[in-house]
Amino acid sequence: MTLPISEQTVIVTGAARGLGAAITRAFAREGAKVAINYRNSREQAEALAKSLGERTHAFQADIRDGAAVRELVADVTRTLGAPTTVVHNALADFSFNGDARPKLGELSWEEITKQLDTAVKGALNLMQATRPAMAAAGFGRVVTIGTNLFQNPVVPYHDYTAAKGALLSLTRTAAAELGPDGITVNMVSGGLLRTTDASAGTPEAVFNLIAGSTPLRRVTTPEEVADAVLFFASPWARAVTGQNLIVDGGLVFG
Repeated sequence: MTLPISEQTVIVTGAARGLGAAITRAFAREGAKVAINYRNSREQAEALAKSLGERTHAFQADIRDGAAVRELVADVTRTLGAPTTVVHNALADFSFNGDARPKLGELSWEEITKQLDTAVKGALNLMQATRPAMAAAGFGRVVTIGTNLFQNPVVPYHDYTAAKGALLSLTRTAAAELGPDGITVNMVSGGLLRTTDASAGTPEAVFNLIAGSTPLRRVTTPEEVADAVLFFASPWARAVTGQNLIVDGGLVFG
């Protein structure tokens, strides 16, 4: 079974700002009903929902809290219909500035678990809460957001990269288990994006270095990553699951 994007009900986590907002706009542009999940950014989430029309609504929930996620899914179902699609974009508070990140000798385990709780525990909560309706419908799409730092660990984002690595593993094991229910699970991994709140602290020299290192000679935008997310939700990706698609202008391969 497949559904066109215009017939899907999508939850986007961390959707009020940056890449999450770009993903929300992309799905809304294609006619989907979109739930904008946020933790603290209420004003931005509600403004985004208002700008996109009646098929888009804002929902507060901390995706690290299983009970809150179950209530989120119930609220979305009452307001927009049962979710068919989840995009797990939420990011624990983080600044993409390598000079400001702790090196291994300074890194605490708590900093790693902070990233794991949002990236991995959040994904688990979302899949557990949405699987029953997706399985009953025989259709579901889960897209997680990763990073090209797996392949190119040029900055000491140890906590962030470790959590995203664990998320990729969960993405693939979930794909294996959920496939018989008609649910695909894939990851889209961007590089440094120009520009989000998280990358606002990145020095301009780093942007220029990355642009000069890519075959396309530019830094990827949130909108370009968002369009790749749409692919995994679309009928064209109906036979694709357990994959990690890198969207960074060709900075890294594979």
